[in-house]
Amino acid sequence: MELELPLLSSQKPAKIPLCVMHDNAGKPSPTTTPTQSPLATAEQAGAGIADDEDETDVIGDLMGHYGKWQLLMTVLLSLFQVPNTFHISSSVYQSAHKDFWCERPAHLKQLPVDLWRNLTGDRDNCKWRANIDWSQLSNESTPAELQQQAAVASAGSALVACSSWEYDMNDNLGNTWTSQWDLVCDKDYLLNVAEMCFLLGVATGGILSGYLSDKFGRKTMLFISAVLQTIFGLWLYFCSSLYWYLALRGLLGLVSVSVTYSGLILAIEYVDGKWRTIAGMYNLFPLPISYMIISGVAYLTQDYQRLQLCIGVPGIFLCFLWFVVPESPRWLLVKGRIEEVKRIIEAAAKFNGRQLPPDYQLTPPTQGSSSQDITYLFRSSYLRRITICFLCIWFTMNLVYYGFILNMSSFGGNVYLNSAIAGLVEIPAIAVAMYIITKVGKKWLFCATLMCAGVACFCATLTEGQKDMLWLKITFLMMGKFTIAAGNTIMPVYTSELYPTPIRNVGVGTCNIAAGLALILTPYFSMLNKIESHLLMALLTAWSIFGGFVVLFLPETSVRKANTNPDRQNAAKQV
Repeated sequence: MELELPLLSSQKPAKIPLCVMHDNAGKPSPTTTPTQSPLATAEQAGAGIADDEDETDVIGDLMGHYGKWQLLMTVLLSLFQVPNTFHISSSVYQSAHKDFWCERPAHLKQLPVDLWRNLTGDRDNCKWRANIDWSQLSNESTPAELQQQAAVASAGSALVACSSWEYDMNDNLGNTWTSQWDLVCDKDYLLNVAEMCFLLGVATGGILSGYLSDKFGRKTMLFISAVLQTIFGLWLYFCSSLYWYLALRGLLGLVSVSVTYSGLILAIEYVDGKWRTIAGMYNLFPLPISYMIISGVAYLTQDYQRLQLCIGVPGIFLCFLWFVVPESPRWLLVKGRIEEVKRIIEAAAKFNGRQLPPDYQLTPPTQGSSSQDITYLFRSSYLRRITICFLCIWFTMNLVYYGFILNMSSFGGNVYLNSAIAGLVEIPAIAVAMYIITKVGKKWLFCATLMCAGVACFCATLTEGQKDMLWLKITFLMMGKFTIAAGNTIMPVYTSELYPTPIRNVGVGTCNIAAGLALILTPYFSMLNKIESHLLMALLTAWSIFGGFVVLFLPETSVRKANTNPDRQNAAKQV
């Protein structure tokens, strides 16, 4: 089926395919775009939309497929990834575990902490001995006197729960959620709940944002979400109630994923042909840079409120881009808003130095309604196979990738330095992956990234608990971060290629559900170290290798080469 869009009034209409079954991933019809959760690696959702590098349309022919205007707009849109990355990684510093102990009586504030801990008699610092007469002790009490009191108290062996705690404020972490709301002992689970609320919002927003972006427009949803993101982010700075804080974190995750989704789709709809893949993928580069920036800001502030203020303020400046960034001309054309499309085309063409024909015309496309749903993903053996595989792979990738990012404080060493290095190694990982996937097939490279991440995690597991080998453990972790970041770049491109065009959105959206489930689980990884010190790294090892094994069941793709897989052709015909 084809639709006709007149390019020039004096020429024959240019034909634009609506639903073409490409052997590689074709560009979606004008009203369809992938619906992925960006904080769950969905920042790259649009990267693989247009593998067919020679496929263009009338808008690209008029204002240029890629020029100075597109470069400026896509760079500006990539800036919206910065506050998103800040918000998702801020919990690494804001929820960091602190050393704590039961609060000392007022007249014993100068008593050394080690002596006080021995005196209270509880290894977990959640209880203290009730039989000690604290009034007989002072800051000048001798160790012998303290030992005598401890011996008397231990005879009764009565321990009562502490009602308040003190925290080590010289640990380079400063004031965190733990010290602000006493999230220790029987309340320490609320640390994971606070992280989970944000990621639950991300998972929910990933499902809703695609529909809202298609209905109300990419620019409208982008800036509504950006304004709300800024409001919620700054509100968290003033919030003193834990339960309001949890609710705001959930709302922040909900709008943050919409910012990422709408900005990404807007960026790839400004360009045409092969540039869609490139624009979608270099949209990722602000992520690792943002990881490094927030690690430095967190080190300088060392307070969860001041950090929240610092990461909330940049959103204010991004909101002023409303007056610079236009709506997607392709979305406007589908909606029949021709005059607005013409104004954008004329401004872009002028900026790009292109001369427009004086009598060009545009006609909105006409297309039938699409009724594809999730059942279409299981109507052939080919679709069933790739759907089951990608559900496992997306779950695995998000589990491992965000398992690295959100558990930096659990790996040992300096959390600020670890996070900065983890961001640094991701820059060459993205660049290398971008280059290689434009030259060779993706299956074996994708499999290798997951397998190598598993090997790196396994090597880190072997060094767990050995303080003199901490540097080696961190080295293995950074190797794992490099390879999993490369795989995270390849995954959405590979997914887009293997699904036939009419059901690509359904397939990617279904994969996003699996990614959302993984996001919700990652905050609880830090609890594994309390059970057994090797358990966290062993889990990341197992899932990485499992993901690499599942990739082996997927078909190969290659650049600019026809895929004659009969299973895929039959699946496309059924759709």
